[in-house]
Amino acid sequence: MPGKRDYYEILGVSRSASLEEIKKAYRKLALKYHPDRNPGNKEAEEKFKEASEAYQVLSDPERRAQYDRFGHAAFEQGAGGFGGFDFSATTFEDLFGEIFGEFFGTGRARGRSRARRGEDLRYDLEISFEEAAFGAEKTIQVPRLATCDACRGRGTKDGAERATCPTCRGSGQIRYQQGFFTIAKNCGQCGGQGTIIRDPCRVCGGSGVVQKTRTLNVRIPAGVDTGTRLKLSGEGEVGRGGGPPGDLYVVLRVREHPLFRRDGVNVLCEVPISFTQAALGAEIEVPTLEGKVKMKIPPGTQSGTVLRLRGKGVPELQGHGRGDQLVRILVEVPRKLSQKQRELLEEFARVSGEEVHPLTKGFFEKMKEIFG
Repeated sequence: MPGKRDYYEILGVSRSASLEEIKKAYRKLALKYHPDRNPGNKEAEEKFKEASEAYQVLSDPERRAQYDRFGHAAFEQGAGGFGGFDFSATTFEDLFGEIFGEFFGTGRARGRSRARRGEDLRYDLEISFEEAAFGAEKTIQVPRLATCDACRGRGTKDGAERATCPTCRGSGQIRYQQGFFTIAKNCGQCGGQGTIIRDPCRVCGGSGVVQKTRTLNVRIPAGVDTGTRLKLSGEGEVGRGGGPPGDLYVVLRVREHPLFRRDGVNVLCEVPISFTQAALGAEIEVPTLEGKVKMKIPPGTQSGTVLRLRGKGVPELQGHGRGDQLVRILVEVPRKLSQKQRELLEEFARVSGEEVHPLTKGFFEKMKEIFG
């Protein structure tokens, strides 16, 4: 269509722009050129119409695809596209309801219903390592907004009916004509509710809600970890105007354990043994989440060796398996020796020779090769 500007150029976005980028660009132009901000300015009104037309096409995936393929010709009458544009009051009211809500304060009112869902709440709960592994039942107290019992949530004294708003006459909206379209705004006196409170409740001050503390039992499943969120549906703050309540999210934090660490479903533990136990082998007691168990140390075990106790880890969250316990052996060398111990070790060194220390021998041979 000769003389008509490219829609992408009008909005100042690339042809690969996302819907969010298109909306953002249109908001900026609409706020700048809206007739309310530029009364009597014909140039601003034309730019506003131009931007609105571009947005109407590019915000609709089907229309945008046609435009990308055929350009402006896609919307000419008889061109096989969508035909002309509908700049009726209804079309623009729908369009502005989304885009201009943030500019005019409340957005497009949808009849007299003002039901709003209650806010979600978060509760941070600290639990022990064992409770995280095997599950637990915990009792918590949650402060939240709840329906005022004195007025039954109406906000009026003794729960009386609210009065019809005299400004909007109960519709919740104020409509006015602006050029070629009609804009509906929420009524400033009643906030779009269509009713007002003449005699507010003395307990809640007219809000219909009060702060209350609710005691809840929380079931913690086996296998949770720090950061796990448990959802308690309907245990958030009360909804307004008959809306549903929000949800409560219990966020877990697991205390550190003096002996154990988590690695997924496995439990890690370090166990010290003497160098004689490491050399000769032994059977020792090892702590687990369920108490002590006996574990065999093979002869010749080196410090840092990891031994596995199968099935002694953490249960899989919402699963049927269970992890293992990994025991890292730390060989402890005595710091002080008696005279007799020293003599025995020196004798051991004399009769052993380097062949019984392959790691030590190999290390010094490599060092000699490098440094001479």
